[in-house]
Amino acid sequence: MATPRRRVPVSDGEAALAAWKDGDTSRNTIATAVRFSLEELTSRAPGNSVEVRVPPFGVAQCVEGPRHTRGTPPNVIECDGGTWLGLVSGTLEWADAVSQAKLSASGSRADLSEHLPLL
Repeated sequence: MATPRRRVPVSDGEAALAAWKDGDTSRNTIATAVRFSLEELTSRAPGNSVEVRVPPFGVAQCVEGPRHTRGTPPNVIECDGGTWLGLVSGTLEWADAVSQAKLSASGSRADLSEHLPLL
């Protein structure tokens, strides 16, 4: 499988994640950190069986498995930027996010706990 094209340079993404962890909650910082982390996820777990939505900042498809071609994919994860960055950074556990209804996950493959945290 081809390596996904990066839109956010690694240095910019890592800087945005570090700034977010240090308390910067500006829209630009969150947007850059989310987009970078979605790209990082797709590079580590390539595929098209799960769609991760972090509105309004980005969406990515990842994890090997059955590919969908039309309509809403069968495996969808959706959350806000802060929740996503918490999962990515390890400051929020997958099980806690689910139990606290901080994310919605539908479908039999919509569990990214084995791929998170990314850092």
